[in-house]
Amino acid sequence: MIITKEKPIEEILSYIEPYKNILVVGCDGCVQPPRGLREAEKLASMIEMAKKAKGQEVKVAATTVTRQCCIEGLRNQLNVDGYDALVSMACGIGVQVLTMVFPELPTFPAQNTVFMGYEEKREGNMYEACVACGDCMLGYTGGICPVARCAKSLMNGPCGGCVDGKCEVEVEIRDWKGEVVEVVKNDCAWYLIFNRLKQIGRLDLYRMYRPPKNWALATGPRRL
Repeated sequence: MIITKEKPIEEILSYIEPYKNILVVGCDGCVQPPRGLREAEKLASMIEMAKKAKGQEVKVAATTVTRQCCIEGLRNQLNVDGYDALVSMACGIGVQVLTMVFPELPTFPAQNTVFMGYEEKREGNMYEACVACGDCMLGYTGGICPVARCAKSLMNGPCGGCVDGKCEVEVEIRDWKGEVVEVVKNDCAWYLIFNRLKQIGRLDLYRMYRPPKNWALATGPRRL
């Protein structure tokens, strides 16, 4: 799941200051909270009201697509005739793909992309679990990723900062608005890995040596 946070309306307005015909493009894909047609229409209304409050004539419309990260899908689903600027409700990938498909139009982001992870329950706490490193080692670590879940991405066991199963690095928990609501210490990833491998009778995997990670597989920009 990709998590985004809305940009301040003032920042969005600063992007589109010179433009008169604007299309806000939602995304029905994997971004959370939802950034589809309803959210696109809401932002379009806010932009229109803010512009008119300044005495500026503007036309703002809203639409949505299945996924902004698909070039073919954008070409088939999105009609941009008559517009001189696009505002994307998608993650940073969607903004870039809109730019590639419609290079004649300036495209601006309405979101900040902040997170990729899983959730406990719908609208519950979310946890980062993968950084798409390109060389998955979950088969050796009991299904727990040390790259994403260890603050130092250590490959061969915990550092000296693990105390009572907790990492020494403090983590800020933020709400949907980006406000800090709590500061906690995460579970040590290697503490979790050890207990999991012990549980399934595979501590031999814990004792094996893992060579330095091949970060070349995660060097961007990548292609699949």
